[in-house]
Amino acid sequence: MSKLNTIAIIPARGGSKRIPRKNIKNFFGKPLIAYSIETALKSKLFDKVVVSTDDDEIAEISKKYGAEVLQRPKELADDLTGTGDVTAHALRVYKGYEFACTLYATAPLLQEQYLKDGLEKLKNSDAIRTFSATSMPFPIQRTFKLVEGRCEMFTPEHYMTRSQDLEEAYQDAGQFYWERVDIKSDEIMFGKDSIPIILPRHLVQDIDTLEDWKRAEMMYEIEKRK
Repeated sequence: MSKLNTIAIIPARGGSKRIPRKNIKNFFGKPLIAYSIETALKSKLFDKVVVSTDDDEIAEISKKYGAEVLQRPKELADDLTGTGDVTAHALRVYKGYEFACTLYATAPLLQEQYLKDGLEKLKNSDAIRTFSATSMPFPIQRTFKLVEGRCEMFTPEHYMTRSQDLEEAYQDAGQFYWERVDIKSDEIMFGKDSIPIILPRHLVQDIDTLEDWKRAEMMYEIEKRK
Protein backbone atom coordinates (compact mmCIF):
# COMPACT_ATOMS: atom_id res chain seq x y z
CA MET A 1 0.00 0.00 0.00
CA SER A 2 1.39 3.40 -1.00
CA LYS A 3 2.12 6.04 1.61
CA LEU A 4 -0.82 8.35 2.21
CA ASN A 5 0.02 11.74 0.76
CA THR A 6 -2.93 13.72 -0.62
CA ILE A 7 -6.59 14.05 0.28
CA ALA A 8 -9.48 15.94 -1.32
CA ILE A 9 -12.16 17.29 1.01
CA ILE A 10 -15.47 18.41 -0.52
CA PRO A 11 -17.73 20.32 1.91
CA ALA A 12 -21.42 19.82 1.05
CA ARG A 13 -24.03 20.62 3.64
CA GLY A 14 -27.73 20.14 2.98
CA GLY A 15 -29.06 23.52 4.07
CA SER A 16 -28.58 25.73 1.00
CA LYS A 17 -31.26 28.44 1.10
CA ARG A 18 -30.92 30.62 -2.00
CA ILE A 19 -30.83 27.55 -4.26
CA PRO A 20 -32.54 24.75 -2.31
CA ARG A 21 -30.65 21.44 -2.43
CA LYS A 22 -28.02 23.17 -4.56
CA ASN A 23 -25.26 20.60 -4.12
CA ILE A 24 -27.37 17.81 -5.63
CA LYS A 25 -29.57 19.84 -7.97
CA ASN A 26 -29.56 18.44 -11.52
CA PHE A 27 -26.92 20.07 -13.73
CA PHE A 28 -26.92 18.66 -17.27
CA GLY A 29 -28.06 15.23 -16.18
CA LYS A 30 -26.01 14.83 -13.01
CA PRO A 31 -26.10 16.18 -9.45
CA LEU A 32 -23.92 19.26 -9.25
CA ILE A 33 -21.56 17.70 -6.70
CA ALA A 34 -20.85 14.81 -9.09
CA TYR A 35 -18.66 17.08 -11.24
CA SER A 36 -16.30 17.92 -8.39
CA ILE A 37 -16.07 14.28 -7.29
CA GLU A 38 -15.42 13.06 -10.84
CA THR A 39 -12.81 15.74 -11.54
CA ALA A 40 -10.96 14.85 -8.35
CA LEU A 41 -11.02 11.12 -9.15
CA LYS A 42 -10.04 11.56 -12.81
CA SER A 43 -7.07 13.72 -11.85
CA LYS A 44 -5.55 10.72 -10.01
CA LEU A 45 -3.97 13.17 -7.57
CA PHE A 46 -5.64 11.89 -4.44
CA ASP A 47 -5.28 8.90 -2.18
CA LYS A 48 -8.75 9.66 -0.86
CA VAL A 49 -11.69 11.83 -1.96
CA VAL A 50 -14.01 12.68 0.94
CA VAL A 51 -17.34 14.50 1.01
CA SER A 52 -18.06 16.12 4.38
CA THR A 53 -21.84 16.40 4.82
CA ASP A 54 -24.66 16.43 7.33
CA ASP A 55 -27.21 15.26 4.74
CA ASP A 56 -28.14 11.61 4.05
CA GLU A 57 -29.15 12.20 0.43
CA ILE A 58 -25.93 14.05 -0.36
CA ALA A 59 -24.05 11.21 1.32
CA GLU A 60 -25.71 8.54 -0.83
CA ILE A 61 -25.16 10.46 -4.06
CA SER A 62 -21.53 11.12 -3.14
CA LYS A 63 -20.92 7.40 -2.56
CA LYS A 64 -22.58 6.60 -5.89
CA TYR A 65 -20.06 8.80 -7.70
CA GLY A 66 -17.07 7.29 -5.90
CA ALA A 67 -16.38 9.48 -2.86
CA GLU A 68 -15.99 8.43 0.74
CA VAL A 69 -18.39 10.20 3.11
CA LEU A 70 -17.61 11.86 6.44
CA GLN A 71 -20.61 12.60 8.66
CA ARG A 72 -20.29 16.23 9.67
CA PRO A 73 -21.26 17.22 13.24
CA LYS A 74 -24.35 19.43 13.55
CA GLU A 75 -22.29 22.27 15.00
CA LEU A 76 -20.36 22.43 11.72
CA ALA A 77 -23.47 22.46 9.50
CA ASP A 78 -24.99 25.89 10.11
CA ASP A 79 -24.85 29.09 8.05
CA LEU A 80 -22.01 30.52 10.14
CA THR A 81 -19.55 27.65 9.79
CA GLY A 82 -16.61 28.46 7.54
CA THR A 83 -15.03 26.09 5.05
CA GLY A 84 -11.79 26.14 7.05
CA ASP A 85 -13.53 24.66 10.07
CA VAL A 86 -14.97 21.85 7.94
CA THR A 87 -11.57 21.07 6.43
CA ALA A 88 -9.91 21.12 9.87
CA HIS A 89 -12.50 18.65 11.19
CA ALA A 90 -11.88 16.28 8.27
CA LEU A 91 -8.12 16.44 8.81
CA ARG A 92 -8.58 15.53 12.46
CA VAL A 93 -10.42 12.40 11.33
CA TYR A 94 -8.17 11.54 8.38
CA LYS A 95 -4.61 11.79 9.60
CA GLY A 96 -1.26 11.25 7.91
CA TYR A 97 -1.67 13.38 4.79
CA GLU A 98 0.96 15.80 3.59
CA PHE A 99 -1.25 17.79 1.22
CA ALA A 100 -4.98 18.51 1.42
CA CYS A 101 -7.20 20.09 -1.20
CA THR A 102 -10.52 21.62 -0.24
CA LEU A 103 -12.64 21.35 -3.38
CA TYR A 104 -15.98 23.11 -3.64
CA ALA A 105 -19.04 21.06 -4.55
CA THR A 106 -20.22 23.82 -6.89
CA ALA A 107 -17.41 23.80 -9.47
CA PRO A 108 -18.67 22.08 -12.65
CA LEU A 109 -16.28 24.15 -14.78
CA LEU A 110 -13.16 22.99 -12.94
CA GLN A 111 -10.59 21.23 -15.13
CA GLU A 112 -8.12 18.62 -13.88
CA GLN A 113 -5.08 20.49 -15.17
CA TYR A 114 -5.58 23.36 -12.74
CA LEU A 115 -5.75 20.96 -9.79
CA LYS A 116 -2.49 19.42 -11.00
CA ASP A 117 -0.88 22.84 -11.40
CA GLY A 118 -1.89 23.71 -7.85
CA LEU A 119 -0.23 20.65 -6.37
CA GLU A 120 2.92 20.94 -8.48
CA LYS A 121 3.46 24.59 -7.62
CA LEU A 122 2.93 23.83 -3.95
CA LYS A 123 5.38 20.92 -3.97
CA ASN A 124 8.03 22.87 -5.84
CA SER A 125 7.96 26.02 -3.71
CA ASP A 126 8.11 27.17 -0.11
CA ALA A 127 4.46 28.29 -0.29
CA ILE A 128 1.97 26.89 2.21
CA ARG A 129 -1.11 27.19 0.00
CA THR A 130 -2.16 27.39 -3.63
CA PHE A 131 -5.68 28.26 -4.73
CA SER A 132 -7.80 28.97 -7.79
CA ALA A 133 -8.01 32.61 -8.85
CA THR A 134 -8.97 34.65 -11.88
CA SER A 135 -8.49 38.18 -13.16
CA MET A 136 -11.09 40.86 -12.54
CA PRO A 137 -13.12 41.68 -15.68
CA PHE A 138 -12.92 45.45 -15.09
CA PRO A 139 -10.34 47.70 -13.41
CA ILE A 140 -11.21 47.88 -9.72
CA GLN A 141 -9.75 51.40 -9.58
CA ARG A 142 -12.67 52.61 -11.72
CA THR A 143 -15.43 51.10 -9.58
CA PHE A 144 -17.89 53.01 -7.42
CA LYS A 145 -20.36 52.47 -4.62
CA LEU A 146 -23.83 53.87 -4.02
CA VAL A 147 -24.34 56.36 -1.21
CA GLU A 148 -28.00 57.28 -0.76
CA GLY A 149 -28.61 56.35 -4.38
CA ARG A 150 -25.74 58.43 -5.78
CA CYS A 151 -22.32 57.39 -7.08
CA GLU A 152 -19.10 57.62 -5.10
CA MET A 153 -15.86 56.23 -6.55
CA PHE A 154 -13.62 54.12 -4.36
CA THR A 155 -10.54 55.74 -5.94
CA PRO A 156 -11.70 58.99 -7.60
CA GLU A 157 -8.10 59.89 -8.43
CA HIS A 158 -8.30 57.29 -11.22
CA TYR A 159 -11.43 58.71 -12.85
CA MET A 160 -9.41 59.91 -15.85
CA THR A 161 -6.81 57.11 -15.85
CA ARG A 162 -6.89 54.91 -18.93
CA SER A 163 -7.87 51.29 -18.24
CA GLN A 164 -4.67 49.99 -19.84
CA ASP A 165 -2.61 52.07 -17.41
CA LEU A 166 -4.20 50.56 -14.30
CA GLU A 167 -2.73 47.56 -12.49
CA GLU A 168 -4.60 44.30 -13.05
CA ALA A 169 -6.40 42.83 -10.06
CA TYR A 170 -7.36 39.24 -9.24
CA GLN A 171 -10.03 37.49 -7.20
CA ASP A 172 -10.66 34.12 -5.59
CA ALA A 173 -12.21 31.73 -8.13
CA GLY A 174 -13.87 29.63 -5.43
CA GLN A 175 -12.97 26.21 -6.85
CA PHE A 176 -10.07 24.65 -4.91
CA TYR A 177 -7.58 25.36 -2.12
CA TRP A 178 -4.43 23.25 -1.67
CA GLU A 179 -2.52 23.35 1.63
CA ARG A 180 0.41 21.75 3.38
CA VAL A 181 -1.24 19.95 6.28
CA ASP A 182 1.55 20.15 8.85
CA ILE A 183 2.66 23.74 8.23
CA LYS A 184 0.54 26.61 9.49
CA SER A 185 0.65 30.28 8.60
CA ASP A 186 -0.63 33.46 10.21
CA GLU A 187 -1.08 34.94 6.75
CA ILE A 188 -4.54 35.20 5.18
CA MET A 189 -5.26 33.14 2.06
CA PHE A 190 -4.52 36.13 -0.17
CA GLY A 191 -1.10 36.70 1.39
CA LYS A 192 2.57 36.02 0.75
CA ASP A 193 2.37 32.34 1.74
CA SER A 194 -0.05 31.57 -1.13
CA ILE A 195 0.40 31.04 -4.86
CA PRO A 196 -2.67 31.74 -7.01
CA ILE A 197 -3.42 29.38 -9.90
CA ILE A 198 -4.87 31.69 -12.51
CA LEU A 199 -7.91 30.33 -14.34
CA PRO A 200 -9.42 31.96 -17.45
CA ARG A 201 -12.58 33.91 -16.62
CA HIS A 202 -14.72 31.75 -18.89
CA LEU A 203 -14.12 28.82 -16.49
CA VAL A 204 -15.10 30.70 -13.33
CA GLN A 205 -18.61 31.21 -11.98
CA ASP A 206 -19.82 31.35 -8.39
CA ILE A 207 -23.15 29.56 -7.99
CA ASP A 208 -25.00 31.29 -5.16
CA THR A 209 -28.20 32.49 -6.84
CA LEU A 210 -30.52 31.24 -9.58
CA GLU A 211 -29.02 33.88 -11.90
CA ASP A 212 -25.56 32.42 -11.17
CA TRP A 213 -26.90 28.94 -11.91
CA LYS A 214 -28.25 29.95 -15.32
CA ARG A 215 -24.97 31.66 -16.21
CA ALA A 216 -23.01 28.56 -15.16
CA GLU A 217 -25.24 26.42 -17.39
CA MET A 218 -24.55 28.67 -20.39
CA MET A 219 -20.81 28.69 -19.73
CA TYR A 220 -20.71 24.91 -19.29
CA GLU A 221 -22.69 24.32 -22.49
CA ILE A 222 -20.38 26.59 -24.49
CA GLU A 223 -17.28 24.91 -23.08
CA LYS A 224 -18.55 21.43 -23.95
CA ARG A 225 -19.08 22.46 -27.58
CA LYS A 226 -15.37 23.13 -28.07
